[in-house]
Amino acid sequence: MAAAADLVFDPWDPAFVADPYPAYAELRARGRVIRYEPTDQWLVPHHADVSALLRDRRLGRTYRHRFTHEEFGRTPPPPEHEPFHTLNDHGMLDLEPPDHTRIRRLVSKAFTPRTVERLRPYVHGLAHELVAALVREGGGDLLSDVAEPLPVAVIAEMLGVPEADRALLRPWSADICGMYELNPSPESAARAVRASVEFSDYLRELIAARRKEPGEDLISGLIAAHDEGDRLTEQEMISTAVLLLDAGHEATVNATVNGWWALFRNPAQLAALRADHSLVPSAIEELMRYDTPLQLFERWVLDDIEIDGTTVPRGAEIAMLFGSANHDPAVFTGPDRLDLTREDNPHISFSAGIHYCTGAPLARIELAASMTALLQQAPTLALASEPKRKPNFVIRGLERLDVELR
Repeated sequence: MAAAADLVFDPWDPAFVADPYPAYAELRARGRVIRYEPTDQWLVPHHADVSALLRDRRLGRTYRHRFTHEEFGRTPPPPEHEPFHTLNDHGMLDLEPPDHTRIRRLVSKAFTPRTVERLRPYVHGLAHELVAALVREGGGDLLSDVAEPLPVAVIAEMLGVPEADRALLRPWSADICGMYELNPSPESAARAVRASVEFSDYLRELIAARRKEPGEDLISGLIAAHDEGDRLTEQEMISTAVLLLDAGHEATVNATVNGWWALFRNPAQLAALRADHSLVPSAIEELMRYDTPLQLFERWVLDDIEIDGTTVPRGAEIAMLFGSANHDPAVFTGPDRLDLTREDNPHISFSAGIHYCTGAPLARIELAASMTALLQQAPTLALASEPKRKPNFVIRGLERLDVELR
């Protein structure tokens, strides 16, 4: 039976945001599906349920392919938010088949193992340059000096965004992602709308330029695919480019700083990693599990489903708690313990099903490159001051992470 979550789950409480994992344990003890009135959602905290529901075709990231807002019992978004929803709703993350399948097939060509491997030297070279600059300065903000510029540069390189324009991308992305929080404020919504308009206008100009002078980049490839018969509207190109930038760096940035903050709080694990760099691959998986960059993923109930005897009706919204699933003791031994040697680690930080992260292999290369460069070039890296968490719950990260070399 569903039990109210109001007294445990509070995504606007700074103490909860700082460390939601104890509350997740209580949520899991309360049941497999829990009604949460403040956001009109059903919370799902267990790994097995989250994993199954990510693959369940009775749920969708959108319902508009089958129902109108009115038929689904939902209020349409305010007209002033339309630029954000136009941008968001045409990206493959918020589409269902057949549109999702069509766009993902085209985008996947840019993320084949062979293509991603070709990027490895560029990623490693850039990571070592960024870390070398940090070392020359004797330290700095790990977020703005290393974690952020690396994946932004990589995805911008893939998309064909000129180097001079890349400083525009991260602020636009941050403002747009503010709309993914639970019950965003009017101010956050206004920033997201403004960023959606500006980013869309910029990409429209870039697409026009690539039509005239194609390059080897992904935008040129999407234009060519369209011309060869794989129909892709200009809006779908714009939305796809924005999604790839947002998803292509947001998780990597936050996984990097969350991960290093976790290592500084677990000095024995950090010492083991410094002593044995072969632990880097398993360390990346464990750090993404231990402090999950994306805490919650929403899907709509398109047809009634039953979870543990509770019927969740069509028209409801399911909130799958990735952070809770990644700390489920039914799946992970000692889930609240950081263990960089953990072998059985089926975390769902990259989601699952048809919405599994296309860029996961590239993200792993980026995370490994920056971690290896820091281990090699900054073996005495230490925390310079206590970091401040972002107030966001859904996308979990830090405002900055100041480090120094000792």
